[in-house]
Amino acid sequence: MTNEHPEGGSVEQPATDAAPQSQAGVAAIAASPTNDPDQRGSTVATDASRHAATHMTRPSTTDAPKSASKTSSSQEPTAVTPRRLLIVEDDDAFARTLARSFERRGYEVRTVPTQEELQEVLPEYSPGYAVVDLKLAAGSSGLSCVQALHAHDPNMLIVVLTGYASIATAVEAIKLGACHYLAKPSNTDDIEAAFSRAEGDASVALTQRQTSIKTLEWERIHETLAATGFNISEAARRLGLHRRTLARKLEKQRVK
Repeated sequence: MTNEHPEGGSVEQPATDAAPQSQAGVAAIAASPTNDPDQRGSTVATDASRHAATHMTRPSTTDAPKSASKTSSSQEPTAVTPRRLLIVEDDDAFARTLARSFERRGYEVRTVPTQEELQEVLPEYSPGYAVVDLKLAAGSSGLSCVQALHAHDPNMLIVVLTGYASIATAVEAIKLGACHYLAKPSNTDDIEAAFSRAEGDASVALTQRQTSIKTLEWERIHETLAATGFNISEAARRLGLHRRTLARKLEKQRVK
C-alpha cells in the first residue's frame, strides 16, 4: 500500500494490519464449517468411525437376555433313569403282583423263575436291585442266585425272601452278598425299606429270651438244607430222617 508524499514522491507504508487480519481469517475458517467437499467427507468419516468404535466397546444389554433365553430354551429336560429291579421267583402269581407294585413306584422290573434264566438275562439287563426267593422250583436254592448277582455287580442291593426263615440261611445269604433277609409274607413297602437299610442298624435291641429246643431243631434242619443246596433227600439222609418226615416238618414250620 503506497501514499503520495507532499513533495511528489511516494512512500510505501508497512502492512501492519495484514497479519492480524490473516490470523483472524484463519480462526474464522477453523470455526466455521468447511466448504471443501473433500474435507467435509473426511470429517464425516472420522465421526462415523468414532461412533462405531464407541458402539462396539459398549456392552449390549438387549442381546444378552435373548441369547440367555435361547440357551435355556434349547436345553432339554434331563430324563430320569428308571431304577432296575430283577425278581427271582418261581411263583408266577406272586412275581407278577410284586412286579406290578414296583412298576407303579417307578421301577423297571424283570422276573425270572430259575437260576438258568437268570444267567441268560444278566448279560443284557443289569439291575441295581434284586429280590430273590430262597427256595426255588425243583428244590433249588436262591443262595446260588444271590452269589451270581453279587458276582455280576457287587454294588447291587439284594433282598432275600423266604417262607423258611432261619438263622443259618440268613447268615449264608448275607455272606454271599445279600443286603437284607425277609421272612414271607413281605410286601413292597417292606422290601423297599430293606433296600434303604443296607448299612445295618447297630441300635437293634438284643433279646433276652433263650433259644427253645424247637428253634434249635429248626436251625439245624436249615443249616443242613443250606449245606446240601436245599436237596431234601440229601438233607434227610444227613439228619437221619425219612424224606417224608423232613418234608412234613418243613411244611409245618413254614412261615405263613
